[in-house]
Amino acid sequence: MFQTTRRRLALWYTAVTALLLLLFATGVYLYVRNTLVERIDDTLNHVVEVVERSLVIEPINSNTSQYRINVEASFRDNTDTVETVEDDHIDLEWFSPTGQLLWSTLSEPLDIPIHVNRTGETVHVVRQRDGQNSSLLLRQVTQRVEVGKQVLGYLRVSHPWFEVTKPSRQLILDLAIGIWMMVLSVAASGWFLSGKAMEPVYESYQRLKQFTADASHELRSLIALIQTNVQVALADLDAAEVKDATLSHYRQQLQVVERLTQRLGKLVNDLLFLARQDSGISQENFSACPVDALLMEVVEEQQLLAAEKNITLTFNLIDPPTTETKPEILENWFTLSGNWNQLIQLFTNLISNALRYTPPSGQVNVELARLETTNRSSGLRSSHPQLQIKVSDTGIGIPTEAIPRLFDRFYRVDPARTHPNGSIKTENTTGSGLGLAIALAIVENHQGQIQLESTLGKGTNVTVTLPITLEK
Repeated sequence: MFQTTRRRLALWYTAVTALLLLLFATGVYLYVRNTLVERIDDTLNHVVEVVERSLVIEPINSNTSQYRINVEASFRDNTDTVETVEDDHIDLEWFSPTGQLLWSTLSEPLDIPIHVNRTGETVHVVRQRDGQNSSLLLRQVTQRVEVGKQVLGYLRVSHPWFEVTKPSRQLILDLAIGIWMMVLSVAASGWFLSGKAMEPVYESYQRLKQFTADASHELRSLIALIQTNVQVALADLDAAEVKDATLSHYRQQLQVVERLTQRLGKLVNDLLFLARQDSGISQENFSACPVDALLMEVVEEQQLLAAEKNITLTFNLIDPPTTETKPEILENWFTLSGNWNQLIQLFTNLISNALRYTPPSGQVNVELARLETTNRSSGLRSSHPQLQIKVSDTGIGIPTEAIPRLFDRFYRVDPARTHPNGSIKTENTTGSGLGLAIALAIVENHQGQIQLESTLGKGTNVTVTLPITLEK
């Protein structure tokens, strides 16, 4: 239990830290990437400004106010600008006012329409080389060059996108390695710190465990001593063969004390069982349990109570299907892995409850069957068969509003539960309200399910389903 809690704490530490680191790394990546993009856009805009200042604008003739760009003087003769552009991996393109490419530093012209954009945009270029398509990403700024209202042409400046992707990929790799190392470090430190945090809890748990063991020993010892002394006193009174009224009164009082002591002992055992189940300190020994033989034993023990109340108690076994021929399966048809004593207590509680709340001349039936599930698509039998045990009675039933709380500890239905004929049942007041709670704990400990259906005045059906294959 403590190792599981420690693992969960360490996992929570690691998961939360990993999430925070992931958010931090995402923020760093986006910040760096946007910074790189802004830097490229600033460089492109700066190149546009430099080229614009170096353009040689000439009038078309002396009689008109129309101008043109001297391409040779502006670009081919401006070696300083071209060299600077080449050093920064920047390509220039000059287009006429009609969109015709007049000059370019690119080895191959880009088949991209002109789109004026000073803020920068990313474009995807597909080229064909040797019969194969190759893609290229570019960051571009396009500027319209004007004199007054006359458009002289368009200047497009391009920068390869790998200047962003290459450092971005390296940053992702560095962040991934850093996060992975941090997560491993946090996992190790989380495991260490969770162990330190669990130490005082473990010590308190050990003290509580020791206290529970000591208290149970002392309680059982005291109850056993009281019961022994009462039984000795009753035996002495019986041996005296005195019919004095006072001695008869003492005998009745001692008999009452003996019954109360037995109830107290049972209550202590039930409480200790539930406490061990809740804390996970119970040490259960699971082994092969033939449930058919176990139920026969329980039914045989309950037959005396059934006979006293004039109730018919029956036990039915649903035989294996005739299609089953494997001897190893037939031999263990009703066998599962479980705790024999717990299963005895489970079915004793269920059957005794059925007998307690069934009127004379009623019936209580116990049925055992094996459920085999098949796959609808393949038709093959499932590897997880189950045993189903039904305890049905013709008793007084349970009110619908009380059914959801029946498995709560110390919960008992109102003692005013009555038969249809109006006679009040008082036997239920002798219970502690722990029987069904213990039954539920045992079923859950065996990874099974328990269901209860009841109709007031007609009877109650309790169905327990237990898996046959159970690793423990």
